[in-house]
Amino acid sequence: MTEEAVTTGMQPEARGAPMPSTGAPSIGAPSIGAPGTGAPSTGAPGADTPPAGAAASAPAEGSAPAKRAFPPPAELPTQTGPAGIRFDFNEGARVVMPARERGKWRVRLRDLDTGNILFQSENQGALVRSSKRFFVRIGIDVWEIAEDGSETEIFSHRYDARDREVMIMFPIGTLGDTMGWFPYAARFAATHGCRVSCAMSGLIIPLLRDAYPEIRFVTHEEVVEQDLVATAYASYALGLFFDDHDFTHQPTDFRHVGLHRTAGYILGVDPTEEAPRIGLADEGPPIAEPYVCIAVQSSTQCKLWNNPAGWHEVIAFLKSNGFRVVCIDQRKVHGSGIVWNHIPHGAEDQTGDRPLAERARWLRHAAFFIGLSSGLSWLAWAAGTPVVMISGFTHPTNEFVTPYRVVNWHACNSCWNDPKHRFDHHDYLWCPRHAGTPRQFECTRLITSEQVISTIRRVPAFAAQAPAGVAAI
Repeated sequence: MTEEAVTTGMQPEARGAPMPSTGAPSIGAPSIGAPGTGAPSTGAPGADTPPAGAAASAPAEGSAPAKRAFPPPAELPTQTGPAGIRFDFNEGARVVMPARERGKWRVRLRDLDTGNILFQSENQGALVRSSKRFFVRIGIDVWEIAEDGSETEIFSHRYDARDREVMIMFPIGTLGDTMGWFPYAARFAATHGCRVSCAMSGLIIPLLRDAYPEIRFVTHEEVVEQDLVATAYASYALGLFFDDHDFTHQPTDFRHVGLHRTAGYILGVDPTEEAPRIGLADEGPPIAEPYVCIAVQSSTQCKLWNNPAGWHEVIAFLKSNGFRVVCIDQRKVHGSGIVWNHIPHGAEDQTGDRPLAERARWLRHAAFFIGLSSGLSWLAWAAGTPVVMISGFTHPTNEFVTPYRVVNWHACNSCWNDPKHRFDHHDYLWCPRHAGTPRQFECTRLITSEQVISTIRRVPAFAAQAPAGVAAI
């Protein structure tokens, strides 16, 4: 028997679990009153903005607990069984057995797919919760043991979310992560026939709501205001769990399976990638001439194309071949400390705090998009636009498949996907292998404009527009 849960007295689980420490947390079998660690960091490659709620130090003793990454589950399990038993599958399987003066309860948690008994104990009233927070199809069995030792099965339940309320929660502050993860939430709803509510940023909801009428979209604030957790049969939190060494929140390390596919593993559905559908109110092209969208900014320097002449030469090449070049970054200038990156010369400026639907419209009608391992590349993928992705700090398996991936294998690469190097959200110049040396950021600095232009030439929309026989600059 694998011990995966604990029994405690009849006190409810403490709320307000803090965000994780930047050190390695202890995430063994949880105990009631000890908030879980290993909550997700949101500074993923898919984030255009500085990470919101990224890994923070644990609060000092006596101070107020740090804000949770997600709304907490109901204080007590939401589903009712016989003899006062309550249960649900919110942040793991939870079972409450009422206090009794005579006799005992026996409770068993079992993985219905592997046949493993995860936990079993006898008690006179307790709250039992499994330690695994990702999807596991668990069976719950409860017996009553009389004083004379006779046993009677009182309750047996097999996980079945059909026609029940399920909450799937996304972190706030990231665009690419949500674009990559959402299709797995929709797949979960279709697989289980359940009523799924997705809690996410209100800035992203308008992109998805009309395309998925069967899904309920809410913000984190609305989850709390409407007390939606009170009726949830099950809930799951999606994230990048950097320090989840015991695999409490994810069944496998996201650095091994890819940024988007990790959601499939957490939710227990087919991890095959699928772009989300997006709905746009205005489907017309913003300009009549053929154009290419670019995005040159991101949340840390390692995500940028650090070749000093790269963007200028590529933009000149595109314009000489009849394309307008439109920059759709959020910021015209972005950086930190003494390092600041500007919109490239020759690009038309469509930057600013604009609705994501406006950027999606630009992308949907673009001949193609050139970007980085950042949120706007994921949005372009969702819009159905060919993506030329320039990235060296992530391995190609980290993002969606594109035939126009640009990576230089002669340079250092893929540090993001190396578990030996914990991404530091607070270091804008993070380069774990070569910081402070001439090789810093060589992963993209050594990607030449010649290599990018060669990739662009393979995009069908370029070949259809460019004059026959034109030479690379």
